[in-house]
Amino acid sequence: MHKKLIVIGGGPAGLAAAVSAVENGLSPEDICILERDSEPGGILNQCIHAGFGLHRFGEELTGPEYAGRYIEMAKAAGLNITVNAMVLSLTEDKKVTYVSPETGYVTCSADAVILAMGCRERTRGALNIPGSRPAGIFTAGTAQRYVNMEGYMPGKRVVILGSGDIGLIMARRMTLEGAKVLCVCELMPYSGGLARNIVQCLEDFDIPLYLSHTVTAIGGKDRVESVTVAQVDENRKPIPGTEITYDCDTLLLSVGLIPENELTRGAGIPIDRMTNGAFVNQNRETETEGIYACGNVLHVHDLVDFVSEEAAIAGRAAAERILGKTAPSAHAVAVKTGFGVRYTVPERIDIPADPSEEVRLFFRVTDIYKKVRLTVTDDAGNVLVRKAKSAVAPGEMESLSLSAEILKNLADAECASITVALEVL
Repeated sequence: MHKKLIVIGGGPAGLAAAVSAVENGLSPEDICILERDSEPGGILNQCIHAGFGLHRFGEELTGPEYAGRYIEMAKAAGLNITVNAMVLSLTEDKKVTYVSPETGYVTCSADAVILAMGCRERTRGALNIPGSRPAGIFTAGTAQRYVNMEGYMPGKRVVILGSGDIGLIMARRMTLEGAKVLCVCELMPYSGGLARNIVQCLEDFDIPLYLSHTVTAIGGKDRVESVTVAQVDENRKPIPGTEITYDCDTLLLSVGLIPENELTRGAGIPIDRMTNGAFVNQNRETETEGIYACGNVLHVHDLVDFVSEEAAIAGRAAAERILGKTAPSAHAVAVKTGFGVRYTVPERIDIPADPSEEVRLFFRVTDIYKKVRLTVTDDAGNVLVRKAKSAVAPGEMESLSLSAEILKNLADAECASITVALEVL
């Protein structure tokens, strides 16, 4: 079997990419969307809280409502979504093997592939927390699914480790369902979540947030009976004498998300160790020609609106490649990180001979900084873009745009690289 475009993942990224491909001239019959769950929408289906869609749709939606918008857009575009389809492998020459109850074992080739598999949570096994292995330890996402979709309460007295957005949101959700959230502990000296979630999910419910703290012990044989928390030093080592033991029956872990890139690695596509996603250019094309990546499989986003924006870029680029409309690259510029910047996406800009569109650079900072300027400089030290910010934090994505004129000047000057950095005022 052959399809012109295969999209792996039917969540917000995959749906937005497929819709964009149709909008840019590709026939829906030539597109195959593979989703391993029983219905499209991805993680949004269990995110029943509001706060989605402000950038994309100009209104506040719940996760299922946001997903529903794209599901309806996909249906209106004539797209067919194959659910219960587990992708087993992807090859460098764009052959996708998957299995589903309806079709059985299938290998399908494609002219282009878009990776939109999303991300997964780190588990206790990745943290090496001392203690026994009782019931009552969940990732925050698993607890969210139990409460919002399955109708189960994970516990009544809860400690949360990690202040990522899912952990913050579950602190509020568990409280609203009648549980007592004793505290949220964060190993780093800053929260990993959005500032609005700290206010709305913790401060509004008087839930304490302990920065520079971690879990040092878990008590209980059959079920969690206690959790011990301690302060950590600048090397993230527990400080003796600072331990506090909470009597509780549940520990939720919100300790980071990892892009789901086993298929990417299996295809031999180079991975950026800072994002745990593929290296891509501004079109979200990986270093393997014709394979694109977007959404949380590329890098973990803070807002799904940005996932949709990024996926639309990948969908358009894939359609243009298939239809023979891709402008060849006249010059490539590497995107590097400077002071205060952890990573950038894209990592490379392939500039066409006559650029007509701007390129938006997304990046995250390494720490909380007050009164800074976000800058982009060329390899000669010339400042290309500068934007002042009163504060930046690792939990919130930043971006800067390079105009078509700047891109043309970079190509004309044969600039080899640009650097994204912070200037502290």
